Amino acid sequence: MTSTKTVFVAFAIEDERQRDFLKGQSLSPRAPYEFIDMSVKEAYDSDWQSKVRTRIRRSDGVIVLVSKNSAASTGQKWEIACAKEEGKPILGIWAYTDDRATIAGVSTKTWSDKNISDFIDSL
Repeated sequence: MTSTKTVFVAFAIEDERQRDFLKGQSLSPRAPYEFIDMSVKEAYDSDWQSKVRTRIRRSDGVIVLVSKNSAASTGQKWEIACAKEEGKPILGIWAYTDDRATIAGVSTKTWSDKNISDFIDSL
């Protein structure tokens, strides 16, 4: 039996709906993984960062939802930097079909079940 993988999701708060769609994929009976995120609508503080770091450490990998909103998202940038510091595998997924924004140092692929499953299977 396959063990459940835990995947942290880093996203800009403006892309919360896309995060919800991504999390919905883990509800499939064939999906041996769960997504976690630390979305907040309040100012970030050191306590929040400590909690996020703990969750990232406990995760097997990180999926970054990449969009034009990512450039201005300080929280998402911090989560990505933390994941890199913790040595976690990272996969960027374009949040929208018509948005091909990039994030330096994050390899980004199209949103497909195969790309997401291949990443999770590699963890």
